[in-house]
Amino acid sequence: MPSLLLAVDTAAERCAACLLDREIGRILARADPAIGRGHAEQLMGVIDTVLGQAGAAYADLAKLAVTVGPGSFTGVRVGVAAVRGLALALAIPAVGISTLEALAEPHRKSGRVLAAIDAKRGELYAALYAPDGALMAGPTALEPQSLGAFLQTGGAKATDEPLRIVGSGAVIAEDALGAFCVQVADTNSHDIAAVARLAASRDPAEAPASPLYLRGADAKPQAPSGLLAPRSFPESA
Repeated sequence: MPSLLLAVDTAAERCAACLLDREIGRILARADPAIGRGHAEQLMGVIDTVLGQAGAAYADLAKLAVTVGPGSFTGVRVGVAAVRGLALALAIPAVGISTLEALAEPHRKSGRVLAAIDAKRGELYAALYAPDGALMAGPTALEPQSLGAFLQTGGAKATDEPLRIVGSGAVIAEDALGAFCVQVADTNSHDIAAVARLAASRDPAEAPASPLYLRGADAKPQAPSGLLAPRSFPESA
């Protein structure tokens, strides 16, 4: 019985895919070239490369995963459309993983993790995670000066154990959180392997492969189709 999970990420500059054997918990193959643009043209080639490296075929896949944002508006739609299409064609489940959760996943054993992405226009995309991976607050888009109140909604206090901050907005977040004891991780991008690990046990009903938009696109998009209907979250949990 197939046990392979294919994870795809086109939410940022990388066009990434990896293959996870869920039975042994091992990444069999991965590719994540930094291409900047052109995800739609290159994604299927990257997937074929990963399958070829592992000696696998589409028929061997049992589950799919895709990053659903926040990230590039166009990139997210490319990845979600591809994975939803494959899920329909192969009759297998697909799940969506947020880029914020993927950022936090490698660091959460050290304590609470604040994943922060520089959203430009004076804002951050942020989510707070507990050591066990539970979502404490967010995901949301907010101004850096609102981070203190945001963390408090998740039950965090300045007297708690040091807070690890990860992501491209980590330095911005650190500057805004003078009342909190913080540490800044040296990673600015999420790992496709983290996406696969998170997706391995995720229920499609709880984590649909649908775009996660925390604010409108910089360029006005066309009305979303039923396939790519976005989902939204409240400003704080």
